[in-house]
Amino acid sequence: MVIKVFLASSSGSTAIKKKQQDVVAFLEALKVDYTQLDIACNEENRMWMRQNVPEEKKPANGIPLPPQIFNEESYCGDYDTFFDAKEDNLVYSFLGLPPPPGSKEAVQADKADIVENGTHAEETNAEGNLDDSIEVPVEERNGDAHGKEELAQAADEEEEGEGGEEEEGEVAEGETADDEAMEEETAGDEAPAEEEEAVEETDEAHAEEEEEQEEADDDREEEEAEVQEEEEAE
Repeated sequence: MVIKVFLASSSGSTAIKKKQQDVVAFLEALKVDYTQLDIACNEENRMWMRQNVPEEKKPANGIPLPPQIFNEESYCGDYDTFFDAKEDNLVYSFLGLPPPPGSKEAVQADKADIVENGTHAEETNAEGNLDDSIEVPVEERNGDAHGKEELAQAADEEEEGEGGEEEEGEVAEGETADDEAMEEETAGDEAPAEEEEAVEETDEAHAEEEEEQEEADDDREEEEAEVQEEEEAE
């Protein structure tokens, strides 16, 4: 694949000359093979360039200005798109070329492959080849690892909560049983006291009856004594 850069060697525009020099100098710094095609001295080059620049990429007047960059017959772009690619470290992609190993663009491409495919492309074996034995777990590729850990943690918390409720229920039932037992003991203590009071009242009633009986016996004896005295007097 040959990179073609269409230039105007005799352009009177300082801006165009500066843009052309910038493109050429950067391609030489990257050691990219390219060919300069002059449109000022070669009418065929000028006509080919104008015909192969896509209509949507042409300016309002329909006449594209140099520099224009192609990869064989495939259009890459003008200076503005080249400058944007240079700023984003994507010049090789802009030119349709594979980035050399170790370049910034190659590192970015490797990171993009990791995100997309879930493989560590930058990990290599001793021979410098990609180590196929190193793979990212399926959970990490799909982003499910943390989700499963969170679900397991939530399940453990729910089980702990249910166990705590059961323990609270058992404690409450135990406290209720203790309260009932205390009430029964208290009721048992009160019952003997009531029985003692009833016995005391019964004893007092018997004592009163005995006193009344003794008084009645005394009165009867006195009456009998008076009657006997009256009989003896007669």
